[in-house]
Amino acid sequence: MFSRKLFIFVGIVLFIAINFIVISMSSRDSLPASGLERVFLSITSPVQHAVTESIEYIQNVWDTYFTSVIAVKENIQLKKQLGNAREIKNRYEELKLENIRLKKFVDFTGQVPDTYVAAQVIARDPSPWFKTIMIDKGSNAGLNKGNPVLVSEGIVGKIVKVSTKSSRVLLIIDRNSSVDALVQNSRVRGIVKGNNEDNCYFVYTLRKDEVKLDEMIISSGLDQIFPKGLQIGKVLKVTKGHSQLFQNITIKTSVDFDKIEEVLVIKK
Repeated sequence: MFSRKLFIFVGIVLFIAINFIVISMSSRDSLPASGLERVFLSITSPVQHAVTESIEYIQNVWDTYFTSVIAVKENIQLKKQLGNAREIKNRYEELKLENIRLKKFVDFTGQVPDTYVAAQVIARDPSPWFKTIMIDKGSNAGLNKGNPVLVSEGIVGKIVKVSTKSSRVLLIIDRNSSVDALVQNSRVRGIVKGNNEDNCYFVYTLRKDEVKLDEMIISSGLDQIFPKGLQIGKVLKVTKGHSQLFQNITIKTSVDFDKIEEVLVIKK
């Protein structure tokens, strides 16, 4: 066992020494190569070539690895920057849309001398039996039960419950809601009643009165809640029964209640 190990060790030493001598001798361009040198070169050249290729391959793999690591880090950084840019763009779009909505409020409030409080919608009643929303203003902002709630497109509803920092608003599409109203052109009177759907009914309008499609229904101001002349909606459908005293009129509300984000509350 010892002699075998010694033999291997001596062989390795001799191989290294021979390679060293051959490389040294080969580097002397001025000296002619002898037969012995040519033999050594023929033996060691394949090994040297294989070692050189192995070193180059390992170097390439190493360089590729570091290049990949750098590329991954740069990719992560670029994705983060892209996400931040998208977030900034989304915020900008939201601010632009909010600015458009608030400008409508400013233009609207400039036409009416009453005092308004702007509020944001913070919750909606998920129940199908009630149509209410919560706003982020309450008694601390001077709001009271019964205050009318509007947007620039028309009437939203009225406050039915107030706390210090929030209020509940009953929408006009709720079946418990009613607004004294009239047809803008003909001045025909009636009451706008909610039906827990997107549209409302215009009730107690006499059969003899003429109400046309697409006519605007506005508040009359006689209920002492909503100021006179506020838009409610347009006539969508008119039905007159032969034996009925009143007409059956459906109106499409001016306000899209699914898209309300800010409202105005009139302080009385």
